[in-house]
Formats: sequence, structure tokens, C-alpha cells
Amino acid sequence: MRNAGLATQLHSLGLSVTDAGDVAVPVAGSPGDADGGPGRPKNVAPVREANLNVTQAVAAALERESFPVILGGDHSLAVGALCGAARIKGPQGVIWIDAHADLNTTQSSPSGNLHGMSFAAALGLVEDIFGPPAFVLPAADVGRCVLVGVRELDPHERQTIRERSIACFTMSDLDRLGMAAVMERAIAHAARGPHSVHISFDIDCLDPALAPGTGTPVRGGLTYREAHLAMEMLFESGVANSLEMVEVNPLLDEHNMTAKLANELICSLLGKTIL
Repeated sequence: MRNAGLATQLHSLGLSVTDAGDVAVPVAGSPGDADGGPGRPKNVAPVREANLNVTQAVAAALERESFPVILGGDHSLAVGALCGAARIKGPQGVIWIDAHADLNTTQSSPSGNLHGMSFAAALGLVEDIFGPPAFVLPAADVGRCVLVGVRELDPHERQTIRERSIACFTMSDLDRLGMAAVMERAIAHAARGPHSVHISFDIDCLDPALAPGTGTPVRGGLTYREAHLAMEMLFESGVANSLEMVEVNPLLDEHNMTAKLANELICSLLGKTIL
């Protein structure tokens, strides 16, 4: 995303941009990592440390009254992004735009991948790994959380959505209602109470034909214009205080098309319009 010119594109919108550099991410990997599953989370130590570093970076940006844009990478970094925001602004309203809900726990996860637990962790449901006092919990206000574009859920995730009354708009809802109506409802829901909303955008919400450079693609995702409309409406609403753009994997990309699209979407959230 950097190589695709994100900073230059944001400068062209009249924004002041500071690249704070890479957040330190320890080298992952241990002999047991291949055996992940229920009760066997993978890469716990490095992911936890990386998220502590993300927490500090996001909190520092918000203390400077900047708008943090977190680029990744594994969606587990949402834990640090939300905890950093919560440290400064309290529990966040969240609009989670993703093919997946990421609401598994260490005991329910079929794979043991922490990126499938990040939303649950921000809600305080994975305290065995992401617990206080290191992590500010809950970092997300469950009453102001919205899932958008979901099309692949595990049984435990369905149960959590129902039990905790998390607003959820699946791709079927988008087909019936349209993106504009869904985003109007999502914004109204997330912005209730304190206007402090974090946007977590997983690039796999898009159809894989548009964004092949991601690790867990699922057919039948958002179109190019649906994704841009969502970001444009978020800008117009003025509710967003921070953004992650995640799961962009250059090793899986084709001619950097996923990174370029990610940059376009970031620009739409930060004010780029057609007219």
C-alpha cells in the first residue's frame, strides 16, 4: 500500500500525512503452530506483543489528535487498534466490514488463528490472551457494533451474534436492501452515544475477482462501487475516528491490484469524491 502511493494520494486530498513507520512484529513460528484448533491458538506470544505495540502507536496518534490509519496484514491487529483507541476515547462503536465475523474464541476456533478472534477479543471475550491491564477492555461497545458484508460464519460466531445482539448485515441483507440503506443503518447504530467509531475494513469483504491478494477469500463479496459507497458515506457522516485496512497480502496479489484498491478505499473514507 505504501509502494502503491498512499501518502501521495492522501496529500493530494489536502491532508497532512505522517508515516509513523512499521510497528514491530516479532517473528512468528513454533513447532506446535501447525496443530492449531480448539484450545490450541497459534502464534500467541508474537501476536500478543505485536498488538501491544499497535495499541501504543494508535493511542499516541490519537493523543496528537491525528486520524490513525493502520495498514496490514493479519486482522488480529484489530485488537491493538481498538485497545489503543479505547485507551484515549473509551469503548468504541465499531463498523466491521468483513466476509467474516472474527468472533471465535480460543476454545471455539476451528483453526486456532488469532485473526479469527480479533473482534471477540476487542469485546473482552479472549481474556486468556488479550486481557487487562495490558489491554483496555472492552475496547468495543457491543451495543454500538455492526458487522457489514458477512458471508461466512462458524456456529459459535452465529451464537455470539444472537446472544449479544450484535447488529449484522450479511451479503443477503445487502442484496435485498442495497448498500446505501445498510450503511445508513450501520452508521446510525455505531454512532449512538459518544461519537467515537472505529472502522475495521478487511479487504476480503470484496469479491476475490477484485481483491485476490488476501488469505481467506470468499466468493460473492462486495462490488467495487458498493465498497466505495460505504467509505464515501462514512466520510460524509463524520463519525469515524480511526481505520484499519487489513488482510492485504502482497505475496498473493496480482500486479499489486489489491493494494491499489485498498488505497482507493482509504482515500474515499478520507474525503475523495467523484465531484
